[in-house]
Amino acid sequence: MRPAGMSFAARMSGRRYGRNGPWPTTAPSLPRRGADLDGRAFLHDYDWRDDADFCVLGLIMTAPMVVANWINMQYYGSLVDNQTFGSGNRVLYNIVGGSIGVFEGNGGDLRVGLPMQSLHNGKRWMHEPVRLSVFIEAPDKAMDDIIARHGTVRHLVDNGWLHLFRIADEGEVYRRVGENDWLLEPSSSR
Repeated sequence: MRPAGMSFAARMSGRRYGRNGPWPTTAPSLPRRGADLDGRAFLHDYDWRDDADFCVLGLIMTAPMVVANWINMQYYGSLVDNQTFGSGNRVLYNIVGGSIGVFEGNGGDLRVGLPMQSLHNGKRWMHEPVRLSVFIEAPDKAMDDIIARHGTVRHLVDNGWLHLFRIADEGEVYRRVGENDWLLEPSSSR
């Protein structure tokens, strides 16, 4: 894997939908050494050659990838439309039912997103509203099989809630663009 190629692929997909990141990457750790991921990555040290039945890959795609998307979408929604998807001003909170949500002040709509204080430090935004990009070094057939078997993963990928990239053995990066269809990212070809 060539980190410079991966980074360019991430920037290119960002032009297609907002900006890109954070970037969960699932691949052996050695190629990432020295790569500047700008503090925007969740990394798993995974080598598909040691995962004969792709059970570990399945766990990664059905748990951390899904949770990373939940977190990303909470920040995304709270940043893009804090009135609708955020929870306003933390100072005015009245907690409802322990962890169901909050009211801002003594009434109004139940709020479940992030407060403005989690998004802005008073001078600048602390997060960017971006779509999650996931990079996995594994065979496309194994990834497609997992997507086909797990409805939640299939909905996230097929409905474009996240960008899914496959890193090939030689470092090329492919983006999943349709059911069982992977498109070579121009920056990753040699």
